[in-house]
Amino acid sequence: MPKFDTVFIANRGEIAVRVASTLRSLGIRSIAPYTEPDRKAYHTQVVDLAVPVQSYLHGEQLISLAREKGAQAVHPGYGFLSENAEFCAACQKAGLEFIGPSPDAIARMGDKLLAKQQMKQAGLPMVPSWSGPPEEAVEGARSLGYPLLVKAAAGGGGKGMRLVKEESELPQAIERARGEALKAFGDDSFFLEKFIVNPRHIEVQIFGDKHGNALCFGERECSLQRRYQKIIEEAPSLAVSPDLREKLVKAGVNAVRALNYTGAGTVEFILDEDEHFYFLEVNTRLQVEHPVTELVYGVDLVALQIAVAEGAPLAIEQSFLKPRGWAMEARVYAEDPDDGFLPSVGTLGVFQPPAGPNLRLDTGFRQGDEVSIHFDPMLAKLISYGPDREAARRGLLAGLKEFAVLGVTTNIPYLGRILSHPTFIDGEFHTQFLEASGSLFSRTEDSSKQALALALVGAFGPRTKELGSPPNGSPPAPTPWASLGEWRLN
Repeated sequence: MPKFDTVFIANRGEIAVRVASTLRSLGIRSIAPYTEPDRKAYHTQVVDLAVPVQSYLHGEQLISLAREKGAQAVHPGYGFLSENAEFCAACQKAGLEFIGPSPDAIARMGDKLLAKQQMKQAGLPMVPSWSGPPEEAVEGARSLGYPLLVKAAAGGGGKGMRLVKEESELPQAIERARGEALKAFGDDSFFLEKFIVNPRHIEVQIFGDKHGNALCFGERECSLQRRYQKIIEEAPSLAVSPDLREKLVKAGVNAVRALNYTGAGTVEFILDEDEHFYFLEVNTRLQVEHPVTELVYGVDLVALQIAVAEGAPLAIEQSFLKPRGWAMEARVYAEDPDDGFLPSVGTLGVFQPPAGPNLRLDTGFRQGDEVSIHFDPMLAKLISYGPDREAARRGLLAGLKEFAVLGVTTNIPYLGRILSHPTFIDGEFHTQFLEASGSLFSRTEDSSKQALALALVGAFGPRTKELGSPPNGSPPAPTPWASLGEWRLN
């Protein structure tokens, strides 16, 4: 069974740091690329060798460098080329092991219509949908009923997706979805799908090896989303009973076997209010939210990816995969929730993450690093683990309060407001909750002024007696540094 001594990480930032950490623990040399804006990025410091490239999307150059520097395998991370079947095939053709599924599986699951057909044949339940030429879409929509979604066939991540509540909205929604899909994916094909009202977004972690073995870890709850982008994830889910979990796991195992799948992947479902679940898509890569599964199931998924790519059979029995405790993850972004979530750029003058025995931080930044306009504004993922959901929630909330960042605006206060909301605490939310309740989590101008007034009172108020008097008997000057009391500078 061949072992890797060098792995090329075809990625950057947080996921490159994450993969490099596991490679180091396995005694495997790591190489990662960097573009000019990333010359001094954190990931270039933690890998054994960093090499310059023109673009993280330049597959030929990445493969050439991997071979030149002695790598036997390529780990794609997520994003960029991670779900590019042509890149996967090119790696294999160059004699490099692609740490992921086959090009065929990537291609089939990348086509959302084909994916639905295949998973339906594998026995996974489907949301009613329609596909056909644009000129027949009105009739197709009538057969489904409203509300419905217009979705890009080659899409993902919410791109090329539009919610349509009535027939008059359909033509424009199709036009915009197709235009966005063509720009993002080079393919404007689309389909219509019945919209499930107030659904939950549930996914399961799948794994397959080269010997035909299949595993499915339990569910992750990913319903806290804004514009189809996940914000807070957790494992397990309050909405999933043991019986439902068994059905979800069975569906995940069936997906692995139907695809002859190797490596890590995720099967995503939507769950309605009556505990009926429907297939959404398969992501043929490691997910951003994989840490919550790692903590609850006690496994290093990247190490498992490496072992499978090296040809080892899966050493975990399905019966062993029972959730233990609870994990919750928050994505910390350099953005301003009170200004339309506009990205924030600048130098991280202060970047002091919290520390604790039940906290984990995945990040691609350090204090002093530059947050630029060139890449995704995610600064870090903060993950909390506890014996139950409330312990994990409290731990995550406390960690966010201790997370000090200066130099850019972040969504940390926004995350804290979500975690403190009664609906989140009760677990009675759905994928539309944040969109429908957006004003609840925005800091209004009045409350900002009130907070500023309170801070000024706390800093400069009539509390000079507490400070004592200087030798000359004159009263001390009230400074914000000396009289903050319970207020702290952050």
